[in-house]
Amino acid sequence: MSGTPSTPRTSPPGISSDEALRIARADAERAYRDLLLYRIELHLADDGWHIDFEFKDETAHSGGPHYIIDANDGRILWKCYEQ
Repeated sequence: MSGTPSTPRTSPPGISSDEALRIARADAERAYRDLLLYRIELHLADDGWHIDFEFKDETAHSGGPHYIIDANDGRILWKCYEQ
C-alpha cells in the first residue's frame, strides 16, 4: 500500500494477527474468489492491522485488496480493491 508509512503500535492488540487475517480473507474471497495468486503482507501499526494482498508475479499490473483492520475489535476500518 502506498502513502504515508505507518508507525508501530505501542499497546498490545485486542485481536491477533491470525484473526485480523481471517477477517480480511473472508472479505477478499467474496470480492476476488481465488486468492492463490497473492502473497500476503501483514503488520501492526498505530491505526490497526495492515493487510495487503500483492500478486506473487512481480510483472503483473494491478494488485489485490488492501485492508486496515481495527486491532481492538476487528472492524474493517478501510479497504481498497485493485483490479
